[in-house]
Amino acid sequence: MRYFAAFFLALYICAGLLHAQQPQNGQQLSASEKQHTGKRGTPNPEAYALYLKGRSYYDKRTLAGLETAISYFNQAIAKDPRYAMAYAGLAYSYGRLPDFGASASENIPKSDAAARKALELDPTLARPHVTLAANMMAHEWNFAAGVAEFKKALELGPNNADAHETYAENLALIGGREQEALAEINRAHQLAPRSPAISAVEANIDIYARRFDEAIAVCKRVSKEDPAFAGAHYSLALAYWAKRMYPHVIEELKAYDQLSGDTQDSEITSAMTNGFRSGGWNRALTKGVAAMLRMRKTGYSAYNIAVMYAAAGHKEQAFQWLNTALQEHDENMIALKTDFTLDPIRSDPRFAELVRKVGLPQP
Repeated sequence: MRYFAAFFLALYICAGLLHAQQPQNGQQLSASEKQHTGKRGTPNPEAYALYLKGRSYYDKRTLAGLETAISYFNQAIAKDPRYAMAYAGLAYSYGRLPDFGASASENIPKSDAAARKALELDPTLARPHVTLAANMMAHEWNFAAGVAEFKKALELGPNNADAHETYAENLALIGGREQEALAEINRAHQLAPRSPAISAVEANIDIYARRFDEAIAVCKRVSKEDPAFAGAHYSLALAYWAKRMYPHVIEELKAYDQLSGDTQDSEITSAMTNGFRSGGWNRALTKGVAAMLRMRKTGYSAYNIAVMYAAAGHKEQAFQWLNTALQEHDENMIALKTDFTLDPIRSDPRFAELVRKVGLPQP
């Protein structure tokens, strides 16, 4: 799936500097990508170098990294306007920006346009189909079309680890297709065994399936192998939250903030930390939601606010904000069936109605 930056949805966010000449974290270029970036990619060595720099920055999966990647991909396109892989990278980067609070209405059309341009230039590329699939599921709530698009990507790039990884998390996130999700993430592991991002998605899949101890074990292993990888701490925070190990939640959120450099999340974590010290977990939630409401002026996710209210036991406010998220077509709504933080309100008939309106696939 698209990896969501919703404050309490598990994200795999890469941290640390990447080599400019190749992707890091075990995510080497696939065989098909090597073919395209070499002989069939671009004859312009400057465009190729700029593309690789863009890859290195979007592999960080941070807001700053994505913005820098977009700059490099645009520079590559300026050097070679027919460089399909650069358009594919541009599509991916624009598609990820809303995960970090950027405007979906502004960036998703750019993402779709770049993906379709890439396919116009080279119909054999898999990566643009991955981007289109993720956009269809998260932003259009067109799950059947999204799955079909993922399958196109996998037909074109059966050895593309990113495609298997993204498809796996989308399947796990919407619910009801856990075994397929596990098969896809296992295939991604086989293709990129050293990737901490793929391991973090494995942990996320465990979280969606309520296997919290397994998720904790995976995240601890990833953190030991790659201490600079922020995403493992994010997933750890979620798993600890599910197990009501609240002091650990606070510590892992702080570790994530330090590694990711996300100032928006840092403000929320700081508020929660102060609240926890003064009044325990409920006070932490109260302080956290207050920080989120302050950010609402800049378009902060209504879904995330609903999650905090639900966890704090404020059912009416939770449904108020979920209805706002529905009206705003908040991408995080596709997690309704699997987000454990919404369990306190799940039995209410209004919840089933929200799931129906989003159109989430039924078993």
